[in-house]
Amino acid sequence: MDMDDIVNKLGKLPPGLVKVIEKYINKIPSVQKEIDRQTDEIMKDIAEDLRPYKEDFSSFTEIPAEGKSREEILKEMEGMALQERDKWKDGLVSGTVYHGDEEHIDFLNKVYAMNSQTNPLHSDVFPSISKFEAEIISMTANMLGAKNANSEVCGSVSSGGTESILLAMKTYRDRAKAEKGITNPEMVVPVTAHAAFNKASEYFNIKLRAIPADENYQVDLKKLKHQINSNTIVIVGSAPTFPHGVVDPISALSDIALKYKVGLHVDACLGGFILPWVKKLDYDVPEFDFSLPGVTSMSADTHKYGFAAKGTSVVLYRNPALRRYQYFTITDWPGGLYFSPTFAGSRPGALSAACWATLVTMGEQGYMEVAKSIMDAAVTIQKGIEGISDLRILGKPFWNIAFTSDNFDIYQLMDFLTSKGWTLNGLHKPSCVHICLTKRHTQAGVAQKFVDDLKEGVEFVKANPNTEGGLAPVYGLAATLPLRGTISQMLKKYMDTIYKV
Repeated sequence: MDMDDIVNKLGKLPPGLVKVIEKYINKIPSVQKEIDRQTDEIMKDIAEDLRPYKEDFSSFTEIPAEGKSREEILKEMEGMALQERDKWKDGLVSGTVYHGDEEHIDFLNKVYAMNSQTNPLHSDVFPSISKFEAEIISMTANMLGAKNANSEVCGSVSSGGTESILLAMKTYRDRAKAEKGITNPEMVVPVTAHAAFNKASEYFNIKLRAIPADENYQVDLKKLKHQINSNTIVIVGSAPTFPHGVVDPISALSDIALKYKVGLHVDACLGGFILPWVKKLDYDVPEFDFSLPGVTSMSADTHKYGFAAKGTSVVLYRNPALRRYQYFTITDWPGGLYFSPTFAGSRPGALSAACWATLVTMGEQGYMEVAKSIMDAAVTIQKGIEGISDLRILGKPFWNIAFTSDNFDIYQLMDFLTSKGWTLNGLHKPSCVHICLTKRHTQAGVAQKFVDDLKEGVEFVKANPNTEGGLAPVYGLAATLPLRGTISQMLKKYMDTIYKV
């Protein structure tokens, strides 16, 4: 049995029925054997890309009997770093490295080294980190509408956007139980929201009611309202969404949250540190922050357009009373009184120090300048895509631009762009490709190169519709295979492959 046969036979059935059928299909040895065979072949090809250093660098499966010299280790690491830097320094990677200038990297490295031994868990020993984190939170809150909110906006520093979202969802769950007696909590979340909300649903046993997008790729407000009930603890909007770069109608969501007396979390992990500046540049950015009375929490990543080192984000709450449900305390542990504001106990204080240093050294003027250059590049790319009749942009994005084609396999175009050195994101539901613009894309000629390569790629794919190889078959399989459990198993095999020596 071929994958195409499975797709053809099950593709027309309702998703719920397919899910039931899949449980039985997976118990048929011959079917499972064929699925394993095909997915293992895919993983074999991927494994080679994940292990490019096997021949040129040392590898260890056990701690060496004698340690290697520091000089040898640094030489090897430098060799790998140089190879990897070549992948992103010229601005051919979507997202990933958001600043990347050498002077900025060197500055962050110095700050990190100076604070490498600090740990926020021991605030009595390292009060400087507490100062840094408090000021990071305050600066972020005031950037995101706290000044106009007439409230006590507060928050915490986390390890990244996923943790910020998880913390917020755990907070709403615990508040709902304590204040409303809700024991079967539900959250109403757009399908375009970050996957971290699905993770929170799984981790914290919160039922997720997924809301489809409308024709503008924003959350469908009418369908969202119909899913709110007595167990709803929070509704969610994105500013912007990761897939299509579109800002949800946060003002309308604010009104809904107030009407139904539920929390509203705005995920601004991607946009929190650039949308305020884009708005000041007179782009048509709708209200999305604490200036709206229904917004009760937000997440914003300092390690994206805040340009801090990887590993920091901020989760904000409208008031301390809500934030306290995030905290963990234990008062009768034999090890003494223990408390922690986030999931981690020990944390690298050096990351918070580097984050604080970044915000202070960039300043509003620095962020404005970068935002302008990113939007200039975005305009060039959007106009370029709009000038190619075989492509169309999804929704109304700002700098995170998704595009597709009604005339050919968009993943084949992505493969062509990969051959030109680009590393882009393949998405599905609907099938499309996106490029998330960063400071790396503002280098001279990069935006126009993307447009030129797009034009060449469209002509190539139209002339060669049956080109084999590349990742187009993988993305196509993920987009069309009704057996989502099979795709999940393939992703788990991918993660297994990452950890193989």
